[in-house]
Amino acid sequence: MGGAEKLLGTIVNTLSIIVGSFIGLLFKGSIPEKYSKTIMHAIGLAVVLIGIQTAIKTDAILMVIISLATGSLLGELIRIEDRLDQLGNWIGRRLSKDSTGIAKGFVTASLLYCVGAMAIVGSMESGLTGNHQTLFAKSVIDGIGSVIFASTLGIGVLFSAVSVFVYQGLITITASSIKHLLLPEVVSQMSAVGGLLIFAIGIGLLEIKKIKIGNMLPAIFIPLIYQVFKHFHSILLY
Repeated sequence: MGGAEKLLGTIVNTLSIIVGSFIGLLFKGSIPEKYSKTIMHAIGLAVVLIGIQTAIKTDAILMVIISLATGSLLGELIRIEDRLDQLGNWIGRRLSKDSTGIAKGFVTASLLYCVGAMAIVGSMESGLTGNHQTLFAKSVIDGIGSVIFASTLGIGVLFSAVSVFVYQGLITITASSIKHLLLPEVVSQMSAVGGLLIFAIGIGLLEIKKIKIGNMLPAIFIPLIYQVFKHFHSILLY
């Protein structure tokens, strides 16, 4: 299977966000603030529900806790959240005086589209089997979400398409290269961690508490790193 075919699901997902964002931008400013805020809170509630449903699909609670603690420490050390904000502000300064507003749209949408179980599992399916159905379904959801987000958060949402393409593309290519290590329980643990991060995004959208979700992103990959370590440790022993 060629590289382009493996990335078909991610390419479609990226295009859906771009199209949805452009449609949303057409309605920007035409929706009164009170309606926009209510819509954002409604989306926040839905995001919280998705996060909970995804997070409870594993029994490996200890691995989830270790992954969150270790991954968050790593994320704080390399300051992922700050770097995402800086990238968003850099884009904003070149497009508008409201660089902070553009950064918010970019960071919020990028995190929401990237940390979910569908992003991880769908990208892995594309790389492992060439099955893009999960990412096609995600494309529909993200496209609709982009319309709403772009109409309320602005053009920063459009640039989250780049984050999705790079993030999901790397997962797809990596999954294709290490098929033998991606056991179902590892994928389940990664999805559970991602579900908790989605829940945290929902908390932010509801304006309850701002959590540095970007700095927690490495936590998603700790179960995979642990599995790789176990694999090579067993090879060394035998």
